Amino acid sequence: MQRKLTPLRRSVRSVSIGGLILAAAMLLRVLSVQIGYAHPTTAQAGQLSAAHKPVAALSPYVDVHTHLDETNVEGSMQAAIRDMPEENLAKIVFMPSPFTLADTNRFDVERLVPAAKKYPGKIYLLGGGGTLNPMIIEAARSGNAGPELEKEFKERAEAILAAGAVGFGEMAAEHFPSSTPYESAPPDHPLFLRLADIAAQHGVPICIHMEAVPQDMDLPAPLKSPPNPTRLHANIAAFERLLAHNPSAKIVWAHLGWDTTGYRTPELTRRLLEAHPNLFMEIKLDPLDTEKNLPLSNGASGKIKPEWLKLFTDFQDRFVIGSDQHYPQSSGPQRWQAAVRLFNQLPAVVRQKIGTENVVRIYNLK
Repeated sequence: MQRKLTPLRRSVRSVSIGGLILAAAMLLRVLSVQIGYAHPTTAQAGQLSAAHKPVAALSPYVDVHTHLDETNVEGSMQAAIRDMPEENLAKIVFMPSPFTLADTNRFDVERLVPAAKKYPGKIYLLGGGGTLNPMIIEAARSGNAGPELEKEFKERAEAILAAGAVGFGEMAAEHFPSSTPYESAPPDHPLFLRLADIAAQHGVPICIHMEAVPQDMDLPAPLKSPPNPTRLHANIAAFERLLAHNPSAKIVWAHLGWDTTGYRTPELTRRLLEAHPNLFMEIKLDPLDTEKNLPLSNGASGKIKPEWLKLFTDFQDRFVIGSDQHYPQSSGPQRWQAAVRLFNQLPAVVRQKIGTENVVRIYNLK
């Protein structure tokens, strides 16, 4: 999950029109140094919009990873419904961000349910980002994962599903700062394993945000410390232990195609998919923050690279679109559009599976 940083807009209001673009770019760079992520201002986005006119998906698709303005849930969902025809978007899944206990604005699925019920068959929800995720992050930090906490965790997970969620998310195992602080918890933490058991019991997926760290390593450039740690701990082996813990648990690894460490390669992806039939992946591209190991030849545009096309074709039953789009949309290039630019280059049969069929099967959508 990566969110728009609105304070940057306020900082450039006093800049003259002639220097707006340069000032915005300089401030964006400063901000990225501070937090490791950055999202462009509306002014910057507008400069790129002419080259990124909306192009609808060639066939319907479901976006399984989107976020909204929690202060205006109803308006955000109305905006998404209004934009669906332009995108050829058939259904959409909203979820809370992966919050921590320190996030005063954290919320969970209960805040989203009343508005979502107005759009049956169109809007679906994941839950746990505002409650289960803080419990995992705090337990990993404190070392407390005893029976009482596990009981509370299970009860909360069951309540999320009872409220109407079709799965759990957004959970974080390694998450660099954006709208939330730096977060890290071993993917094989006892609470993650417990969540896998609960998800398997109910046949629902878990959406996990995890930057790929194959071995202990220094924080890669251009990420900065603080707020990130100077060293990152290996997580791929622990992630495989989570996958192997309960093969009936459907684990959806978010943000393939938006790689912040440089290690989420086609080769790693292929190896994990071959080894773990219960692993699925969301496809995300960000036109304004392209990062590393890009599936397209020109960041968030251009032709799909052969190794990625072969990967999507060979494992066409294992991918879904999870653009990380925020609603209402800001001006400028959109994440959904970048994902669609890749999606439209896939063979029709692959597009049908990734666009809708896989989602219906994994998320049990009607």
